[in-house]
Amino acid sequence: MRFFLIDDDEVIRSMLTEIIEDYDLGKVVGEADSGASISGQLLEVKNVDILLIDMLMPIRDGIQTVKAIKDDFHGKIIMISQVENKEMVGKAYNLGVDHYITKPINRNEVVSVIKNATEHMNLRKLVRNIENSLNIALRPEQKQPTKIISPEIIVRHKLIATGEVLLSELGIAGEKGSKDLLNILNYLQQHEKSHHNGDDFPSLKNIFQNIAIQKFGSEHDQLAIQKECKAIEQRLRRTVFQALINLASIGIIDYANPKFEDHAGKFFDFAEVRKVMLLLENQEKPSMSQAHINIKKFIKVLFIEAKKV
Repeated sequence: MRFFLIDDDEVIRSMLTEIIEDYDLGKVVGEADSGASISGQLLEVKNVDILLIDMLMPIRDGIQTVKAIKDDFHGKIIMISQVENKEMVGKAYNLGVDHYITKPINRNEVVSVIKNATEHMNLRKLVRNIENSLNIALRPEQKQPTKIISPEIIVRHKLIATGEVLLSELGIAGEKGSKDLLNILNYLQQHEKSHHNGDDFPSLKNIFQNIAIQKFGSEHDQLAIQKECKAIEQRLRRTVFQALINLASIGIIDYANPKFEDHAGKFFDFAEVRKVMLLLENQEKPSMSQAHINIKKFIKVLFIEAKKV
């Protein structure tokens, strides 16, 4: 990844450069102490993937700069500031900021946010590549390559890729249950193809058994299949609960955050999201026993949304 740093504090720019280099996150290709001289065209010429920009700067601040470059710069934007005003943070997100890092700089937070942004960019690129492959495969006038990839396989890969993007947006791409969710998407696509009635959504028991059988084989010991079904359910419950925590945390910082608006009411009953938000606001640590986790709804919404993208 190629980074550009904008901060009026030279020490902050030096710290960020050191973190990026120490963790082999990419290369810093430019920096500035103000947003006044920065344009979207400049960032594109330098092939910048990720822009890290301070919110409060003299001459032209971070929000003004983001507003000026948003039409020409198509990379990820990470805002950095010690200001935690919800209105300002919300304004930054609405302008196109993807992530937010608070000052003083925390090395672990910086690494985590940059890796999240990098993963999201890579997944988006994968989706675009699959879409291009699909368009070529379905275009009859195009000369087919020597190795023909069936449209069905391309569509399946696209579904999984978009599923990975959604899991990343929910902040659970690295959870153990994320692999189960991707396997479930693959199974649901096969199930939908063999069942023409779109309302025939399989039960959780059916889904878990099929995923377990895919892992062990139909001839495997039935007890092992049952144990794996329970393990899948436990992993999913923890993973879905983490998604709930992540969305509630975003909602506390910025109620108008696009991720919160798009996903909170779809994947969960909003009353549950609000309940977790209240717990977090009161400095309480939510537990799974305090929240109603509807795994089937989560899976169904994930499948529908993955097919849309």
